[in-house]
Amino acid sequence: MSVTNSFSEICKLLPQARRILVVSHARPDGDALGSTLAVALWLKSEGHQVTVWNEDGLPEKFSYLPESSLLSRPPGRLQHFDAVFVLDTANKERLGKTVLASFEAPLWIALDHHVSNDQFGDINFIDATAPATGQILAEGMLQEGIIITPAMATNLYVAISTDTGSFQYSQTSAKTFEIAASLIRAGVNVEAISQAMYASQPWRRFELLRHALTNVQLSPDGRVVSFALSLADALSFGIQPEDTEGIIDVARSVEGVMVAVFFEELPEGKVRLSLRSKTEAFDAALFCSFYGGGGHRMAAGARIASSLEKVEKEVLARIAATLPP
Repeated sequence: MSVTNSFSEICKLLPQARRILVVSHARPDGDALGSTLAVALWLKSEGHQVTVWNEDGLPEKFSYLPESSLLSRPPGRLQHFDAVFVLDTANKERLGKTVLASFEAPLWIALDHHVSNDQFGDINFIDATAPATGQILAEGMLQEGIIITPAMATNLYVAISTDTGSFQYSQTSAKTFEIAASLIRAGVNVEAISQAMYASQPWRRFELLRHALTNVQLSPDGRVVSFALSLADALSFGIQPEDTEGIIDVARSVEGVMVAVFFEELPEGKVRLSLRSKTEAFDAALFCSFYGGGGHRMAAGARIASSLEKVEKEVLARIAATLPP
């Protein structure tokens, strides 16, 4: 296994790979999808035969992404590629069982920004200081003089904007804004894409938000806010997996809160745990690693095999014990 700190080294390897698969983590977010599509468009422009998969396909809320029709679910039967480009994914398992069962490739290239990345690739370009995988890609493409088309620029802009909370989170830097400006110059329509990202939610998600605000819990000391979504409630609202994204950030906005927690009951007898921290005193990634998860210091998650009630009780007690007095 080798580790690279250079996007140019990845570029030098690509000419030997004719057929390339581009993938990202299951339950994809804007960073995963935007990065995936931008890389796919770049590779296609270089003459590669490109296939783009995601375990869960394209969420409805991201159908506005340019060239999103390139992305499909994996076929479930084995296919062979010269290389696989894995984006925004901390470990192989996060790709999903069907993706992993659907391909073989002699060369794995992993490009990511999660501090919990286990460097599973043959080539690993991991920058945990970057707020989004899309930023790493955009910076690399700009440095290498790669022509960024309006479609590529828009996908990269969405990747960066969504993973920085619309340029609000702690790892957002001057470089982030400089890269965003370069992408705008490359053809991003900021007004149109912002409308699609932040002002076009389906009614069912609004009902979920209303349900969350009605049932949110605040700890006695006011430092932990939490919300639990049962499978029964999710089914009653007709919730799609992507609808829950961002709900935790509403709870996180409460004054005095240090940690926000979202519990989502899943069909397979597991609970999806999402954590957001507002203080360096609580490392969300470290906390989630106890449950086999990971992510970033200020935002992380895990899946826990247990009942919703048990997970909620245990996790909140552990958080209370972890926070400083």
